[in-house]
Amino acid sequence: MHLRRAHLLPLAALLATTVYAQTDAANLLPASAPRIEATPLPENRGAAALYESLQHLDTTASLMMIVGHPDDEDGGMLTYESRGMGVRTALFTLTRGEGGQNAMSAADYDALGLIRTNELLRADEYYGVDQQYWGSVADYGFSKTMEEALSQWGHDRVLYDAVRAVRLYRPMVVCSVFVGGVTDGHGHHQVAGMLAQEVFNAAGDPKMFPDQIAAGLQPWKPLKVYARVPGFSLSPKGMFDYATGKYTAIRFHNYVDDTDINGIPATNVTIQEGGRDPLLGQTYIQLARRGLGEQRSQHEGPNVPLPGEASSAYHRYGSRVPVEPVEQNFFDGIDTSLPGLAKLDGPESAFLAQPLSRVHEIIAGAILNFSPDHPEKTAPVLADVYRRIAKLLDEVKTSRLSVEQRTSIQRELEIKLQQTNDALAQALGIEMTALVTPGGGARGIEIYAGPRGGLSSTPEPTAAQVTPGSDFRVRVHIRAPKAVVLKKVALETPQKEHWTVEREAAPGLDDPHSTSGDAVFHVTAAQDAAPTAPYFSRPSTEQAYYDINEPEYRNLSFAPYPVTGVASFDYDGVPVRLAQAVQTMHLELGPGAVYAPLVVTPDLSVSLGQAWIVLPISATDGTRHDLSVPVHLHATQSAAGTLRLDLPQGWQAAPQTADFHLHEGEDAVFSFQVHAPTLESASYPIAAVAESGNKRFTVGYETAGYGALIPYNLYRAAGTNVRGVKVSVAGDRRIGYVMGTGDMLPSAIEQLGLHVDQLADADLLNGDLSQYQTIVLGIRAYAARPDLPLANARLLAWVHAGGTLVVMYQGSEFDHGYAPYEMHLNSRGIAERVVDERAPVKLLDPKDPLLSSPNQITEADFEGWAEERGHSFMSSWAPEYAAPTETNDPGQDPQRGGLLHAKFGKGEYIYVAFALHRQTPEGVPGAYRLLANLLSAGSR
Repeated sequence: MHLRRAHLLPLAALLATTVYAQTDAANLLPASAPRIEATPLPENRGAAALYESLQHLDTTASLMMIVGHPDDEDGGMLTYESRGMGVRTALFTLTRGEGGQNAMSAADYDALGLIRTNELLRADEYYGVDQQYWGSVADYGFSKTMEEALSQWGHDRVLYDAVRAVRLYRPMVVCSVFVGGVTDGHGHHQVAGMLAQEVFNAAGDPKMFPDQIAAGLQPWKPLKVYARVPGFSLSPKGMFDYATGKYTAIRFHNYVDDTDINGIPATNVTIQEGGRDPLLGQTYIQLARRGLGEQRSQHEGPNVPLPGEASSAYHRYGSRVPVEPVEQNFFDGIDTSLPGLAKLDGPESAFLAQPLSRVHEIIAGAILNFSPDHPEKTAPVLADVYRRIAKLLDEVKTSRLSVEQRTSIQRELEIKLQQTNDALAQALGIEMTALVTPGGGARGIEIYAGPRGGLSSTPEPTAAQVTPGSDFRVRVHIRAPKAVVLKKVALETPQKEHWTVEREAAPGLDDPHSTSGDAVFHVTAAQDAAPTAPYFSRPSTEQAYYDINEPEYRNLSFAPYPVTGVASFDYDGVPVRLAQAVQTMHLELGPGAVYAPLVVTPDLSVSLGQAWIVLPISATDGTRHDLSVPVHLHATQSAAGTLRLDLPQGWQAAPQTADFHLHEGEDAVFSFQVHAPTLESASYPIAAVAESGNKRFTVGYETAGYGALIPYNLYRAAGTNVRGVKVSVAGDRRIGYVMGTGDMLPSAIEQLGLHVDQLADADLLNGDLSQYQTIVLGIRAYAARPDLPLANARLLAWVHAGGTLVVMYQGSEFDHGYAPYEMHLNSRGIAERVVDERAPVKLLDPKDPLLSSPNQITEADFEGWAEERGHSFMSSWAPEYAAPTETNDPGQDPQRGGLLHAKFGKGEYIYVAFALHRQTPEGVPGAYRLLANLLSAGSR
């Protein structure tokens, strides 16, 4: 189309002002959250994405799934509904998976929760999930019963978050993978299943959590609620109860009407996840499994099924519309058409019927005439749709509709405006990328390297963060067709902080007719810029929920990133807006260019490593301990200062202070020898303080992430607690450690005064093992170390010659005859766990060497444990093994397979299911004493 000359703006106006065309529609564009990822998936770009957008435009259907952890979701169903049926979909996940395993790194607890948050956000891109919500409770580990989970979390806390998410999103249908019963697998899942049904009534009750109503949310009544028909753990014996390890009668509860269902719930809806999307060239379940595979901390990467039939069966637990026993989809009986909005308030909303019907006809025609080869032909139609919806929205705001119905209709129309905005950008091929760009010298100098003075088409590596008061450059790269007018390119920064943004140049955009090129900005971060950190925190992992530090972000994944690039366009009088969190880029071997949003960090970070340091109490008076304190300078200018330790009264450090002078990006580690004149069975806090430039720095951070996954920083105070423990080890032993899926046991062993070598695969297969008295196989080592099974015979020969092999808990992959004598996990292939950390532990043979030497283990050593007693208890074993302990959860059969050991030749073979790897980071004294006995066992 030809552009009217009146639309052409000079460069200054282009980059510094907002000048939309003066139409009623121009001021109605709702601001959507900026895109976080640097590059959308191929499935979310181009003609395929546009076609899906048209489907979303032509329906008001909406759905929310409620689950317990990342990777619980029915990704195939979500993908089918979103991509196949055009349904607006949301996912509400109670926890961030903090208590799970981590196959990718040693990060655990809250750091693992940040990793799993970003993994699920990546998976959501595959599913087509529109909005991800989170609860404020933490995954504290495997929980067998709903009652135990609710005792940790509090019923009202989890219901509050679910109700708030439903009121925010206002879905027509709520569903869950879980039913709120024992077949759900464990307590967290059961709570999710119960919540999905309870929220069906609670979210619509204005008396429920009235503070949410006072804050501006409105009650919302979903029309239907479903849960997947249980099939797992069902057999002719009944349904398997994980809490007791026994079978019980097949009976389920309906939390909507408080009735019981005898037998398996009926299938009311079957979702055909195996359907093939012709534009995407794959089935919905295939695309979903690729998303599930992005959650690599819990899995081994994507395992995509072959094309074929696949389905999920769902039972309906409640409905506010007339329904049939067997339905074609979740929305049977619900008018999800655009004209259906006119029926929400009876005769008062009749004025909407004809305009909405016309909008539907226009969109239906666009779908019918859609051409993947010419998506731009859809743009005029979408512009027409935008104008019509904007006009309707004006009329609704001034109508006589009830407040409740006006709110509902207005929200639906605003959603349609945003969907039209996104579809227009796809149809026109408008693209925007905002990223930090290097450049030195005076403003506008040395930043251009491309042809004709433009910026290079290949981005260059940059720092991942900025610090308060520092300055940097951002380029906002635009590519758009001549059919649009570029109205504004800008950066958005935190409103509560004083950042300065100055336009430097616009290579490629300096022609008023240009729609492709770059806008370059010089940015100075606010002097008080806050670190980019989670808006939620907890004082310790013992608290099973988060404190919400910034309530406005509750239920969201993260607070907004600090800098956002925004580009606004005009297409035939209709505004189009794109926004993206400003990106950084670094190069990694393998993935190549890795992008991540820009974050703010403090000038200086200081840390003291783990939260607990255990020191053996010696017979002599006083204890000395070497303490290392890493300091890292993030600021772009050099910094000098001093570092000191805040110590308990009477303690001393040598040196008392350490001077530092660091250059940009430089790390330094300072060593202090701490002298405790006396040490008792108590805890002693120590804090590190760095002072530089009249500022005090007392926190450090851990970057949680791996590979190309978007990272996030977890901040911790630079402090630790020293705990004195009466513990001894037998002699000066050299320990070899085979790391599994990551734990802190090597550090715990060193705190006992023993030397630890972490063994590589070459050491296991060809190294000299005779130098070690004890070798420890870390948790899940047989799963994480492919060469370990190959080295197993060599390890057993080493044991037979006199070595002590300590095998920490393993999964089903261990149950293949790797031990010298037979031992087996549960015959059903389900490893037994004892999840109650307070479960009594009986010492069946207190004189057993593992319980008596060199430390006499008593039941008091099992007090104060964290998260669980243990994992993967053996269910059967050969008579050669001694089993000196017994423990169990309430209702569970006694578990004696938590500590097994046997002589093998001249050596000792030990299997340990007790979760020592969970206890030692928490400074649990008894765990250190038991660990010392295990390491001291044997004849070498």
